[in-house]
Amino acid sequence: MDFLTLFAIYVVVVLTCIILVCRYSGQQQTPFSILFNSVVKVLSPFTPKWLQRFSQWALHRLFHQRNNLFIYLHILLECAVYAEFTYEVFGFCREMETTLTSLSVPYVLLAIQTFFFYLCIKRDPGTVTKKKVAGQLLVYPYDRRLFHPGVSCPTCQLLKPARSKHCRLCNRCVNRFDHHCVWVNNCIGAQNTRYFLLYLFSVCAMAGDMAVLTVDMLLHAVLRSGLLSASYIDDYGQQQQAGPVFIVQHLFLTFPRIVFMLGFLVFLFLLLAGYALFHTYLALVNQTSNEWYKSRGYVCQHCHPTSTADHLCSPAAPDHSKRYHYSRGLLRNLGEIFFPPQPVLKKGN
Repeated sequence: MDFLTLFAIYVVVVLTCIILVCRYSGQQQTPFSILFNSVVKVLSPFTPKWLQRFSQWALHRLFHQRNNLFIYLHILLECAVYAEFTYEVFGFCREMETTLTSLSVPYVLLAIQTFFFYLCIKRDPGTVTKKKVAGQLLVYPYDRRLFHPGVSCPTCQLLKPARSKHCRLCNRCVNRFDHHCVWVNNCIGAQNTRYFLLYLFSVCAMAGDMAVLTVDMLLHAVLRSGLLSASYIDDYGQQQQAGPVFIVQHLFLTFPRIVFMLGFLVFLFLLLAGYALFHTYLALVNQTSNEWYKSRGYVCQHCHPTSTADHLCSPAAPDHSKRYHYSRGLLRNLGEIFFPPQPVLKKGN
């Protein structure tokens, strides 16, 4: 069970790190900063001042400013997975007479994913600017619950269009703001949500297809080795039939890198598939992540905490009656994602 325990720890640690980075990136208080500050307090009497300042700068730069670190990490992980797949799995699959067409699918998906990844990075998400703000104010009506007319951004000094939000990392307001994605170092907004959705689905398809090919290769390896009918002597001198645990341990010993790669592909697929389905749901109801998060705790503004008897809704309960204010039906909602409305330009601008 030592190998299974090691693999379980590996999966938990990597998955936890990914979730924490996605969940807390860009926030002031994070588990990373809390842990870092605690360690700094303990080590500060023994650490040079210049090293303390450098560490604080590096932490701030990593999680509270735009940087390309996670783009490089994305590319590094991708290269490592494809190198292992090409070096070992591809050759084994060819020995099993897997067709070149099937083996070429992951590389085709890689090209598609890279294309959408690039568009997510480079395309403007819908930045609110002095030149465009007049037209952007007319794109979406104010719902007067999450978004109100006449509100200005204190940083940009511009009127905030409905569904917009100021991104602290990018230092700009973005129309139809969804979230800031550290993996593409860009905001996801009105003009690039379509690319982000297609990027998510292409990554899921890529990870899923590579996982299927790898599992098929490992199953053939097990069948060829005759492990299903093998037996072994346990610690008590008893002869035991080789079961799933024994087979998995054997695969760990024989193909350690392939098994670790497979584990990474499986939990990456499950994580991103859930995330992609969530964003698909948001697209179908024409809602952003920002709006979904805000609407969960929305309290009816017409109710006064000291006078609830005159109103039908409770001031402590979320109002779901107009939760999907911008929904126009499934087809029109999807049309707005893939063909986003453009700012209305007045004559003379």
